[in-house]
Amino acid sequence: MLQMTTSWLSDNYIELSGALLGLAYIILSIRQNILTWPAGLLSSLLYIVVFFNAKIYAAMGLRVYYVGMSFYGWYFWLMGRKEEPAGKVPVTNLTGRQGMIISMVALPIFGLIFLLLRRFTDSPVPFMDSLISTLGIMGTWMLARKILFNWIIWIVSDLCATFLYMSRGLWPTTFLYMVYLSLAVYGYVTWKRSMSQQG
Repeated sequence: MLQMTTSWLSDNYIELSGALLGLAYIILSIRQNILTWPAGLLSSLLYIVVFFNAKIYAAMGLRVYYVGMSFYGWYFWLMGRKEEPAGKVPVTNLTGRQGMIISMVALPIFGLIFLLLRRFTDSPVPFMDSLISTLGIMGTWMLARKILFNWIIWIVSDLCATFLYMSRGLWPTTFLYMVYLSLAVYGYVTWKRSMSQQG
């Protein structure tokens, strides 16, 4: 039993490390802690390898985007809090204009990712991979801007991702996304409370 466990840990250490850092990322983001971004950066780098090996290419590409967004979020949270009286970037609601722009950007992104996966890869799950990746692009931008609606996006995305990763046999990642799902609900409640305290 010990040998089997040791062997499994040895074979899956990259995925496990990425999952643990991903868990730290979500907990830190709920707390609005600046360390959200370095944790997300490291998790994303590890998951580029994991998803490449699992042939989940859009999720892999999404992690490349997450690397860039980690630097953006890190910068925005650092610079934004210097301009705020409380020293912290406030949580805001999604405006109608932002929602319209995000919708207009999301549909072509989804279509493009889906087309690329169907035509140019051997992905066995192009639709779900495209959907989760598109939601992740939108959700991460909203998280970086501290828009409350990001948690709604993550709830939908995490639910879809749980089933996708389960179907691919990525058990540490499946477990991580089940935890993400519950934490996304908690994140929404926590950020909503934070907004009422700001007011």
